[in-house]
Amino acid sequence: MRKLNYFVFSFILIIFLSGCNVNKRIAQHNFSLGSSDFLLNGKPFRMISGEMHYTRIPREYWRDRMRMAKAMGLNTIGTYVFWNAHEPKRGEYDFSGDNDIAAFIATAKEEGLWVVLRPSPYVCAEWEFGGYPWWLLKDSTIKVRSMDKRFVDAYTQYINELAKHLTPLLVTRGGNILMVQVENEYGSYSNDKLYMELNRKIFSEAGFDCILFTCDGADKMANGYLPGYLPAVNGLDDTAEVKKLINKYHSGKGPYYIAEWYPGWFDQWGRPHANIPSEKNAETLDKVLNAGISINMYMFHGGSTRGFMNGANMNINEPYAPQVSSYDYDGPLDEAGNATEKFYKFREVIARHLPDGTTLPPVPEKKKTIVIDPVPLTEYAGVMDNLPQAVISKHPISFEELDQAYGFVLYQSAIGSPGTGWLKINGLRDYALVYVDGRRVAILDRRTETDSVLLNNVPAKARIEIWTENNGRVNYGPYLTNNRKGILGAVTFKGHPVDNWSMYGLPFNDLHTLKFQPNTGKADSMFPACYRGEFSLKETGDTYFDMRSFGKGIVFLNGHHLGKYWKIGPQQTLYVPGCWLKKGTNEVVVFDAIKKGHTQLTTLPYSILNQQAVIND
Repeated sequence: MRKLNYFVFSFILIIFLSGCNVNKRIAQHNFSLGSSDFLLNGKPFRMISGEMHYTRIPREYWRDRMRMAKAMGLNTIGTYVFWNAHEPKRGEYDFSGDNDIAAFIATAKEEGLWVVLRPSPYVCAEWEFGGYPWWLLKDSTIKVRSMDKRFVDAYTQYINELAKHLTPLLVTRGGNILMVQVENEYGSYSNDKLYMELNRKIFSEAGFDCILFTCDGADKMANGYLPGYLPAVNGLDDTAEVKKLINKYHSGKGPYYIAEWYPGWFDQWGRPHANIPSEKNAETLDKVLNAGISINMYMFHGGSTRGFMNGANMNINEPYAPQVSSYDYDGPLDEAGNATEKFYKFREVIARHLPDGTTLPPVPEKKKTIVIDPVPLTEYAGVMDNLPQAVISKHPISFEELDQAYGFVLYQSAIGSPGTGWLKINGLRDYALVYVDGRRVAILDRRTETDSVLLNNVPAKARIEIWTENNGRVNYGPYLTNNRKGILGAVTFKGHPVDNWSMYGLPFNDLHTLKFQPNTGKADSMFPACYRGEFSLKETGDTYFDMRSFGKGIVFLNGHHLGKYWKIGPQQTLYVPGCWLKKGTNEVVVFDAIKKGHTQLTTLPYSILNQQAVIND
């Protein structure tokens, strides 16, 4: 028996020592904070980083974009992690396909790139609800970014799930994730230090045993910083001011890190396209690198905000402003991943700051583009012929109360008293087409703060339909907690409530339920409709759907939701990744809310992102 115990003990000891040796082998790198520099394996390391988001780039193109990053001279990639992409329904997680964040980080490692991870979980990012999942709003009283237990419980569960995928990739465990950001520009939202401490606790207990950092605008750092984190600054590129500010919050020492430096900017519907001069940007980048400051350019490559994932801006003195689907960002790489003038100027700057004897890899060739013959839209499906089961309520209810995340809801009722008067929608979120007895009488838009229409000589019991659209939940500012969609208040006519509503949800998450018929091009209904067509290809490549002859809607290609279009611009095309096209037969479905009679869809070999238009129909 003693002999057996001796062998058992010896076996356990061997396993234990083997485990120690394995751990020793795995921890190949050490990343730490020096007095003025980041230290990688004990030597000064300056991050020259560029932001790009896995969810905004087809998985098939991740490696290509990373090789472009290497060719420009970057050694690190920054990325947000999007809670609402990974937990679309509470307790149901998705880390597959374009959502496979672990595979994205592993690909970066294979390409010799470090990663700065920004799971936050609030991301802003011009992304729907700043990355928070819509289902948090099913309880209208919940307060995100706070100590609200309901929020904290959901947040903690998500971070614990995320940790299963990402903590094995930390540099402390042999991976390439150098640092992890906690919260995101919190100082621009509030200053609750207990909440910030809770964030640190949640991340630490989940296993993120690496350097944790915060980032804030220069004038908001006092609100958002908590001792113990590495402080980083956003939007400040005066090198003396960067060092002065970080020294103030970090015991008089570095390292110095600009977590977001903006070589471009995002676009909003109905406003001019961002155009940031590259020459001045290159001069600034040179000064930052000369000063030994680490930097993350937001964005290096923006890509596209697919589906219904665009956010919106709104502030106390600024009206609601939803963002476009293109996230081109006027960055060093354009929406399709091609090098811009800015790329080459930045590459020249970075090359001057590389260690002696280091050369940059050649820049990959421009992506192949194709032009597709006009696609005939041979089938038509009107929404009034494809309504689901109605939900009945005395008063209008929100998307969230209907258990619907995104898309559209049709509200239907009847006006009790005849006559002339104002129809008013209280709490319109965000866009509405108003119909009386099947005739469209108004387009109402939260952007322009229009929520009423004067109706003349309305007959008794006239049927009223209000087609509403979620144009994107606010992603930044004080209105994060007031972010429900649809109709949030009463609908009144001549000051009296209109009651007894039938509501039809159209989230457009399953096109197979649509009933199509031959498209004659002479549809007489002004209600929204879908148009379907097929086309055949012998070769594939990137292209752009030209949406200038359409009104407002969304496009699907072979099941992929390409995003939104709107005639008001500035975006007039939708980028089509060549990897989503097929040799042989392809299917396209175009939904248009405000224009009718479409018979074909055309393509261009380039994007149009800077063309505004006035829309009167």
